[in-house]
Formats: sequence, structure tokens, C-alpha cells
Amino acid sequence: QVQLVESGGGLVQPGGSLRLSCACSGFTFSRYVMRWYRQAPGKERELVAGISSDGSTYYADSVKGRFTITRDDAKNTLYLQMRSLKPEETAVYYCNAGNAYWGQGTQVTVSS
Repeated sequence: QVQLVESGGGLVQPGGSLRLSCACSGFTFSRYVMRWYRQAPGKERELVAGISSDGSTYYADSVKGRFTITRDDAKNTLYLQMRSLKPEETAVYYCNAGNAYWGQGTQVTVSS
């Protein structure tokens, strides 16, 4: 069955970095546009970044220059490198495949 399993979340101080991973199985990973979303308490889920099968990337304006999305098709894994994190970026971060499949999310808390 399809599985998307995020990892790498945690507590980080403002200005710190984290690297999220999303291990995927049960579908042809290399053919899918992959995305990271996040949802903060009381807010709607928002698109953070996306990467197509050819490696083209997209970033929300709020994270450009600080976040980097990559994929390893050999490992069926999606990554999100996050730098200079801000408290307002505290949220559950979700991995998405082709707007069809979702992971369970990983909590990122940015706080001193």
C-alpha cells in the first residue's frame, strides 16, 4: 500500500535549521510531483515547496532563499532543508505526492 513517512521534525531555536525527510513506498515515486505543506495551529494548510519529476522546484515566497526541496529517486525519498527558521513557522509539516497521497506529518516547533 501507499506509504509516506515523514521524519526529522523537532524543537529548534529561532534561526536554527532542520532537515525533513519523507520516505515513500507503494507508488512510482519518480513520476510524481512531490510537495511539502505545513499547517500551523488554527490556520489552513499551506504549500511550502514542490519539486517535479524533472527536478524543477517551486517555493512559497515566505521560504525562498531559506528552504531547499530535493528528491532522491533511487531512495524514493523527499527532503526539505530548512534554515533560518522563525517561530511563526511552527507547524506540522506534511509530505504530499501528486496531490493524491499524504503522509501523517511531522511536528516542527521553533522556539527559544
